[in-house]
Amino acid sequence: MSTPAAPDGYAFSADPARIDPERVHALLVEHTYWAATRTRETHDAAMAGSRNYGVHLTATGEQVAYARVITDGVTFAWLADVVVAPEHRGRGLGRLLVAGVLADLEPLGLKRVVLKASADGRALYERLGWHGVADPGDWMERGQGGRPLAPDRP
Repeated sequence: MSTPAAPDGYAFSADPARIDPERVHALLVEHTYWAATRTRETHDAAMAGSRNYGVHLTATGEQVAYARVITDGVTFAWLADVVVAPEHRGRGLGRLLVAGVLADLEPLGLKRVVLKASADGRALYERLGWHGVADPGDWMERGQGGRPLAPDRP
């Protein structure tokens, strides 16, 4: 998948040096339900273990969208924390961001890239070729409902 042409005034970036951690944290805490209580320290640690992507204003460099990918770099990746600043929505930036991420991952030859789609994002992901998990009954998780994982105790 190739990265689509960016709307005028915007640019996609896979350069980690262009990521603004303070801005990213604000976008997530203020404009998502899944990260509303995430601390800056927690998100900084999550970013450190991820491939990070952004969309920026070309005139100022301000970051207006963010996504990250957790991957082993060979077989599997998880797309997470996709967010576009509300004042920049409706301009194709979500599509630009996700398509750019997928284009960046393509050379890795991953077997599977997954995500947990919000109701707001589902249509976008479907337009980009995503579909429901083939055998959802095979998937399991720990820490459901936002509860942190705790080590097993005898």
